[in-house]
Amino acid sequence: MAAANIASSGQLNIVRNRWVQLVVGIVGMVMIANLQYGWTLFVQPIDDKFHWGRAAIQVAFTTFVLFETWLVPFEAYLVDRFGPRLLVAAGGVLVAIAWAMNSTADSLPVLYVAAAFGGIGAGVVYGTAVGAALKWFPDHRGLAAGLTAAGFGAGSAATVIPISNMIRDAGYQSAFLNFGIGQGIVVILAALLMRVPRPGEVPASEHVLQSHRDYHPLEALKTPIFWVMYLMMTMVATGGLMATAQLAPIANDFKVANEPVSLLGWITLAALPFALSIDRIVNGVTRPFWGWVSDHIGRERTMTLAFGLEAVAILILISTASNPMMFVIFSGLTYFGWGEIYSLFPATSGDLFGQKYATTNYGLLYTAKGTASLLVPLGNVLQESTGSWMPIFGVAIVFDVLAAFLASAVLLRMHRAHVARSEIPTSSLATAA
Repeated sequence: MAAANIASSGQLNIVRNRWVQLVVGIVGMVMIANLQYGWTLFVQPIDDKFHWGRAAIQVAFTTFVLFETWLVPFEAYLVDRFGPRLLVAAGGVLVAIAWAMNSTADSLPVLYVAAAFGGIGAGVVYGTAVGAALKWFPDHRGLAAGLTAAGFGAGSAATVIPISNMIRDAGYQSAFLNFGIGQGIVVILAALLMRVPRPGEVPASEHVLQSHRDYHPLEALKTPIFWVMYLMMTMVATGGLMATAQLAPIANDFKVANEPVSLLGWITLAALPFALSIDRIVNGVTRPFWGWVSDHIGRERTMTLAFGLEAVAILILISTASNPMMFVIFSGLTYFGWGEIYSLFPATSGDLFGQKYATTNYGLLYTAKGTASLLVPLGNVLQESTGSWMPIFGVAIVFDVLAAFLASAVLLRMHRAHVARSEIPTSSLATAA
């Protein structure tokens, strides 16, 4: 009996190990990645079958992102209050239902409802996993949030080619059904292992400028620095979401989608699946990389470097997109300068507003991605009316430059002032007011 208790205790300690929890969160993120990053593979096949138009079909993508992001604060509040396991398991069920519905959708409303279900399920998993990383790793928030977000950014890399092949050989309906059910089951299994840290169970940070008190979500919303970050995240997310949703149509319009590309003589693939595979990998690598950099040189300096890189990469991408090799290389660099927002902004939110409500506070900030997604269908409309992708990406470049400027000239100063203010006891602030 004593041996059984010791074994049970050892298993519990393993589950409560923060690195095990990090891996569990990453696995959940990998399983929801295709809902966003695999979507571009389905747009043309759906249009070929029903002729609804790409702009109308992309409304489903926007619907997915809106439900994935704007409900996260509510979902995150429930996670902070009741724990992650039941909610994330429900998210896994919704993930499976969403793609199963997509496999049978014969009208746009059904496609949109499925996108809403998928968005709710993915949002629960995403918000919980990132929030857990912020709570378990206050001493390495940038790296932990980056590794977790990398699961979402790169999670679809291994399945881009299998999904593409299944769409070609068995139809997009089979790809939706088979991958949807498989991904949902794995999310449910990951949910059963999720835990949250107890008070005093994790080390404090000694290297990053952080607040020493926990801000309630309503308090966080009242701070000017929250809205500066919200504006910055919205601007940078706009360009990245357009690239995510429009990469396949861009490749088709520039007639490079099926052109063979050989990179360093190692492998030769058609430009579009090659670009999608590389982009997913780079979109994953960039998140822990820039998160790790920010743990050492500061969040705002890292933002300035990364946003500037994305602006340059987008400019070169749209200028050379008719060249298959350049299309592959600079689409990857665009992702390398964009994906880090999903490590830098949650880490900064945790630094500013504390650990207790980290999931909810970042959930509020994460809705900026939903705001940015509203511009994705407008991108299709603008491209079709002007006959050019240049105006769309011109806006993305301007947004990147403005965000880089705000990071270095505004956010850094506000961060220091906010942390200094958090050192003042709440009673003293109330007396002063």
